[in-house]
Amino acid sequence: MRSILDPPPRSALASFDPAFGTRFLLTVDTEEEFDWSKPLAREGHGLDLVHRIEKFQKFCEGEGVVPVYLIDWPIAQLKLAAEILRGPLREGKAEVGVQLRPWVNPPFDAESTPHNSFAGDLPQELERAKFTQLRDAIEKNFEVAPAIYRAGRYGVGPNSAETLAEGGMAIDTSVRANFDYSAGGGPDFSRHPLAPYWLDDAKRLLELPLTTVYWGMLRRQGPWIYPALSQLGAMRAVLSRLGLLERIPLTPVGVTADEAICGIDMALDDGLPLLVLSFHSPSLRTGHTPNVRSDDDVDNLYDWLRRVFAYLEMRRVKPATVREIMAAVKR
Repeated sequence: MRSILDPPPRSALASFDPAFGTRFLLTVDTEEEFDWSKPLAREGHGLDLVHRIEKFQKFCEGEGVVPVYLIDWPIAQLKLAAEILRGPLREGKAEVGVQLRPWVNPPFDAESTPHNSFAGDLPQELERAKFTQLRDAIEKNFEVAPAIYRAGRYGVGPNSAETLAEGGMAIDTSVRANFDYSAGGGPDFSRHPLAPYWLDDAKRLLELPLTTVYWGMLRRQGPWIYPALSQLGAMRAVLSRLGLLERIPLTPVGVTADEAICGIDMALDDGLPLLVLSFHSPSLRTGHTPNVRSDDDVDNLYDWLRRVFAYLEMRRVKPATVREIMAAVKR
């Protein structure tokens, strides 16, 4: 089993049944409300935004999209969340996965520090214990066995892949390609591919990187230029304004719909078989993420999704589910 931290060899890239076509997956980091400006803490969060999930689920059903809710511990323990999602889960209109945010997830056998906020930085047995408790709670309370995982803060480590494979996960989607979190103690994904790939030769665990592309005249050099300017944010801004180089993650928060459409074009031009979109559930309510400060911002999030879904349909990119992905990937 290869470490998720290591860029894979080309031989590990996954291929899909031609009938699968080009697809996209919508993932939602489904978590409690907290103050993004303060240190991460075990207590002091809220859960009022869960009511917004019901509206969002109905929106997705109207768009013909099956969202994947990556659920963390406080949400897994919330009766209302299970009541909202059990019906759509039974009907195949939603899916759930595991999102391990270790500072709110028992057992609490490690001090709450920035280093320990990355599950992969924890001792292997503690990472495994936290993951197992969360997986079991989701299966019990939502009445479905999750098959997809994302580490909170994208914080996988050298032992994460082994833990996930042993724990019955079919997919990891913790790799945020073209991002480097090493300055804060997290992983460096700046050299990881965008295309799905296998984490082991036995093809038990599939990696689905979140989709982030480079756009601009220098986009082919983006994997080398952009990381080199990590300490020069002003220079990155200049390159973006000049249309030379811009990094575009496929998320409705902090990225305009026009930018996302450019990103989709780049991903499709590069032949990416599967696009992974994502955002955090606190963005569904005003005042719980830095980029969603008003009701207009929430409305803009829904408008972003409508425009992006419509553009994907126009480009003949259909929505996918975890089940469909695992059925279509060649072993």
